[in-house]
Amino acid sequence: MESIFETEMMVRDYECDLQGIVNNAVYQNYLEHARHEFLQSVGIDFAQLCADGIDAVVTRIEIDYKFPLRPRDEFIVKVGMHKKGRVRFVFDQAIYRKSDEKLIIEAQVIGVLTRNGRPVAPDPFDEAFSSNGWKF
Repeated sequence: MESIFETEMMVRDYECDLQGIVNNAVYQNYLEHARHEFLQSVGIDFAQLCADGIDAVVTRIEIDYKFPLRPRDEFIVKVGMHKKGRVRFVFDQAIYRKSDEKLIIEAQVIGVLTRNGRPVAPDPFDEAFSSNGWKF
């Protein structure tokens, strides 16, 4: 996976289940937070997109769980992004435990931008990427 952004986080006790590991559903929160931080860093604001009549919609998530995180583990979420076809985009994401760089999960999050419920080309992403010198 080629990442272009990363953010650090720490597991909070309440995110863990009775087995003492991060609940599988919590990883989606980590991934979503990292995606939002990444897009904000390249100048894309979800509130402004919505005000402009554009909604970002997740259509599919695939997560491969490799190893669990535990309370107080520090970890890094890495994000890459590419187009898939004319209207879909893919966030390639991975989480690594910071202490030993162990791969925790790999994920692909596929989405589209919509206007009035219909998919539209991801032009805001094209513009943000090109202004940062990246190819989308």
